[in-house]
Amino acid sequence: MDRRSFLRTSALGGSAAAASTLAAPAYAQGKRTLTMVTSWGRGLAGVFDAAQRCADTITAMTDGDLTVEVKAAGELVGAFEVFDAVTSGQADMYHAADYYFTGQHPGYQFFTAAPFGSTAQEMANWYYHDGGMELHDELGQIFGLKSFLAGNTGAQAGGWYRKEINGPEDFQGLKFRMPGMGGQALGKLGASVQNLPGSEVYQALASGALDGTEWIGPWADEKAGFQEITKFYYTAGFHEPAAGLSLATNREVYESLPAGQQKIIEIAAGEAHQWNLAQFLTNNGAALQRLQAAGVKVLEFPDSVWDAFGTAANDTLNEYMDDELFARIRNSLADSTKASSGWLTQGEGAYRSQRDRVLG
Repeated sequence: MDRRSFLRTSALGGSAAAASTLAAPAYAQGKRTLTMVTSWGRGLAGVFDAAQRCADTITAMTDGDLTVEVKAAGELVGAFEVFDAVTSGQADMYHAADYYFTGQHPGYQFFTAAPFGSTAQEMANWYYHDGGMELHDELGQIFGLKSFLAGNTGAQAGGWYRKEINGPEDFQGLKFRMPGMGGQALGKLGASVQNLPGSEVYQALASGALDGTEWIGPWADEKAGFQEITKFYYTAGFHEPAAGLSLATNREVYESLPAGQQKIIEIAAGEAHQWNLAQFLTNNGAALQRLQAAGVKVLEFPDSVWDAFGTAANDTLNEYMDDELFARIRNSLADSTKASSGWLTQGEGAYRSQRDRVLG
């Protein structure tokens, strides 16, 4: 039995048997409404914006013939339940970070971020011009999804800590929130890693259930209020050098749409991807200045910690290389990143260094 058949008759998909009738796209005078579930609390800075941007663009470009109704985490299903809700037919599409779903397939890691992986520009190069989109689609077909990148946070911060990190040994027993394989790598350093939805992180940190957390970057982190609890902030992290967000539509729903509306979903996702990246990068600099003015101590990990991160990350990724599709996705991204990063470093990188030197 394939996964799509299993989900239709499984327990979660089982409540889906009744729910799918409720959630089936609504029709009225030739118009149609799709339900988008998200992994984001309503109004969560940047990430919920990307989901809403996709929905609004689809609705506008179809002149309302296709209306997307956005549900925040918990309004229809929980933050980490959106994948199964869409594969089972309980909802029509989701917006999330696909590395939340590595339990479904480890290859999903690469469509958000891999430890020591690609930057936002390198990821876009791979996705749109070097086979990444096709691999995302191949992975989605296994689960009855049609997936597109639909947001990017840019490089994420190393996170918030109650104490300074002076060496790898400081992670021993540390209760830390970090999703995906970055979290698995951190676990190899002795951390007690937890994966919480973004809307639950502040309370966990405030209560002492967490000793530290990563979230996104200065702007979103400031909005979340982590600076109210702890003042040690590491601005560069190994786990998410860029974090892609995804829009995934139930494949049967997607294929039932006219070709023009299918293309509009693809365009809306791509537009949200670039718009959202610019949103984060535009806001991060000023937010970091405000955090520093509020007494936050901005730090970088020492080389010994970076070395430990590198070993743990490589060991973690290697554990999945016996999966043929995971290996193909990993190697494809690595080859593309190596090919494109050389010019980015020698061209833009050298220019930016000289610009900063000349203009101060």
